[in-house]
Amino acid sequence: MAPVVDTHALGPTETNCYVVRADPAAQEAVVVDPGYEGVQPEFDVAAILVTHCHWDHLGGIAGLAAATGAPVYMPESEAPVLENPDAFYPGQQIPPYSADVRLNEGDTIDAGGLSFTTISVPGHSPGHVAFATDGALFSGDVLFAGSVGRTDLPFTDWDTLVESIRRLVDEFPPETIVYPGHGPATTLGAELASNPFLAELRAAT
Repeated sequence: MAPVVDTHALGPTETNCYVVRADPAAQEAVVVDPGYEGVQPEFDVAAILVTHCHWDHLGGIAGLAAATGAPVYMPESEAPVLENPDAFYPGQQIPPYSADVRLNEGDTIDAGGLSFTTISVPGHSPGHVAFATDGALFSGDVLFAGSVGRTDLPFTDWDTLVESIRRLVDEFPPETIVYPGHGPATTLGAELASNPFLAELRAAT
């Protein structure tokens, strides 16, 4: 059964925060990318998952963790940014937090009746991950409806990003629902078919 996904577009960057439940009757939820304060789910929060360390995905983590007691899962190589956000994003006023679990490729998170697999998808940031569960893919800022993650920021790389998207297309069926860090949900098949930034991937299939 596909998970139940509620989307909250938060803050001036409208960063998507997802509240994910195993089924409509579930009273536990997993929260993905609480980028700003303001998400107070009406369900028990079993885990907080973070795709990457860019500032607009970090601001609500510490507050939500304190309010719910839920453990925070974050890519190992990017967790130091959340521990000392002022050093990386001065002026953004991001509360620091030390991730409870540091993730690597292939790690599994079992929480709220769901099982998420950690997929390494660098390019938009060096340690970026996506989370896959039951036909859904929480892609962070790697892939969007009609677009892809920026590669004009420090520590980004276009060729690496394309290879990450290629991996997702190769490993997951085209009907997989993609829940991106910004904008509407889409599917891997729709993006491979028409995303203007994926022309080189289409040419290779």
